[in-house]
Order: sequence, then C-alpha cells, then structure tokens
Amino acid sequence: MTVPDAALDRAIASIAALGPLDARAMVAAREIVDGLTKPPGSLGRLEWLAIWLAGVTGQPRATVRHRAIVVAAADHGVTRRGVSAYPSEVTAQMVRNFLDGGAAINVLASRVGASVTVLDVGVAGDIPGSAPGEGGRGGRLVERRVRAGTDDFTVGPAMSRSEATAAIAVGLAVVKELIDEGTELIGIGEMGIGNTTAASAVTAAMTGADAATVTGFGTGIDDEARARKIGVVERALELHRPEPTDPIGVLAAVGGLEIGALAGIILGAVGARIPVVLDGFITGSAALLAHGFAPAVAPRMLAAHRSQEPGHRVVLDRLGLEPLLTLDLRLGEGTGAALAIGLVDAALAIRDGMATFASASVSGPTGSPVA
Repeated sequence: MTVPDAALDRAIASIAALGPLDARAMVAAREIVDGLTKPPGSLGRLEWLAIWLAGVTGQPRATVRHRAIVVAAADHGVTRRGVSAYPSEVTAQMVRNFLDGGAAINVLASRVGASVTVLDVGVAGDIPGSAPGEGGRGGRLVERRVRAGTDDFTVGPAMSRSEATAAIAVGLAVVKELIDEGTELIGIGEMGIGNTTAASAVTAAMTGADAATVTGFGTGIDDEARARKIGVVERALELHRPEPTDPIGVLAAVGGLEIGALAGIILGAVGARIPVVLDGFITGSAALLAHGFAPAVAPRMLAAHRSQEPGHRVVLDRLGLEPLLTLDLRLGEGTGAALAIGLVDAALAIRDGMATFASASVSGPTGSPVA
C-alpha cells in the first residue's frame, strides 16, 4: 500500500497556519473561571484545563461532548529478539478483547462516555472470530492494514518509507472520519507486542538520548531481558543511524505501523483544532514524530500521565509537557488518556456549574461586595 505525501503535507501546512494557542479565547476563559466563587487559581490545573481547551479550540466555552479513543494496533518483527514477555499473537487476541469490551480501556472509556475505535494498521495475524469490518460491543474495528507487521529492525528497516508514509496517512484518514462524525476530543492508545522496543528506538533517535536511558521493562520483562532489549535498540540505531530531522526515516527504520498511524492522528486532529490526549510512552513516541513534522503540535497535546517507562520522561521533557497524573501506569491501550478525559470533564463542570461572585452575591477577591 502506497500513499502520496500530499495528505501529510496538507496536515503540516494546516498546523503551521494555526500559529500559537488562541490568546483571546484563553483570556476570555480565564475571566470566566476567575469569576467563579473561589480564590483565583485555587483549583490549579483544573482551571488550566478549561483555559487550555479554549486556546486549542479558539472557543472560550469549548465543549467536548463527543469524544473518541483510538487504539492503534500492529505487530513488530523485533519481537523475535526476545524483547517481550508475551508472544506476538497476543496483539490480535487483545484486539478481539477490545471489540468484545473486556479490556481495561473499554471499562475506563465507558466511564467517560468515550467511543473506542480499534485501528488495525498492521496486525500480523487474523483477528480471532472477526469478519472484515466487524465491530464488537466494546469497540469498532477499522481495518486499514498497511502490512502484516514490521520487519526485524536489527537486520533491516522496520518498513519502507512508502509504508511509513502510508501508516501516517491511515491515521490522517481515520481522524478525519471521526471529526466528520462530530468528535470534539480524541484520546489515543495502542496495542502491539514489542512496541515499547520500537518506541525506545524512536525516542532515542528523535531526542539523542542513549538506549539505556529510554528502554524499560515493557510488559514486565526481567533484568536479563531488559539488557537484551537495550542491546537490540543499540544495534538498530547503529545499523540505521536515523536522523531526527527526518521523521519518516526514523519511523521507517525503527518504528512501528501503529506509531506512524498515531502520529497521523495527532497531526490531523491538531490541524483541525481538536484537542489530543496522549496516553503513555508509545503514544509519546508518536508525538515526537508529529513534533518533528510540525513543532506547533506540542502545546496542543495533553499529556495524560507519566508512565513507569523511563523513556516517557525523556519524551515529555522534549515536548515540554507536564502530565496530569502519575499513577505508575504501563498498560497502554489509552487507559491513561481515558482517566485524563475524566479530569477534562471535571474542569468543564466547574467552569459551567459553579456560581459566580455576582450570581451568588459573594464578595470578590478584593473584599468589595459584589452585587
């Protein structure tokens, strides 16, 4: 599957045209929250969330009634190097679980009223019990498979440049469909055995950090397996020497198809002024690629949490993002994003539900009575 670069070029141009966050909308949003019956700033980052949403959307009273979580799924040829505690067939099995509503993301997404779209952009095997286009009670399956998993990037590139571009284009197309359906906020997650290895390699390539700094325990491997995983990342970087100024080249050399699709989702959503909620390390590596294409994406993304993966801190530092939560999560799937959407809801409930000093006849911060 090959896709021309035109869709990616349009997305990058759309982001460049946005400029900085909408300062006028943010000032108006701040005036709204400062007028509520509380000391200014006393609700901390809940207030910041309402103001940030205004800056992203250009609307002082932005709404996010319609929200979606996209879980991009793909397999990785590097798993044959013993970098994961689970076999690669688990990717397809977990996709089935997402569709049946049995995964953590299904539970958490339902709590915040988010739909779950499962994007098969590169699963190596058939989804158990699935027919093309099938969606289960837990999530909708979108099949846009570029290829059946990547190659082992310790012996060659993970994919070709055209396949990397195609993966990004899949993400761009899916996010357009969601926006056309009325989606106002998008959370992203992933599934793919071996993808923390790819994310580590992408993060090292895009930031210049060494492999040991960005490579963690993934699915729960032991110290010996982690040492092997670090060596795999080091060999891949030495073999390919990917350049951070060439995000397509980094993705093709050491990335994953789901990482590429997530980068496309970020670019498409940001270009359309749709807030993006990142999950953990793998989605963060996709954000690094998106940032490589269009640096203006960084302030328009919300970091849901800081995961246990050591590379995630490197990602967040490079993007200049402060996570909302630190819960020692390392599952992926978009679970942290779902939790953060609950905080977004809380922020908007405060903005729209609290009395103002004027309406409650409460004295304002200067001590003067408010009529």
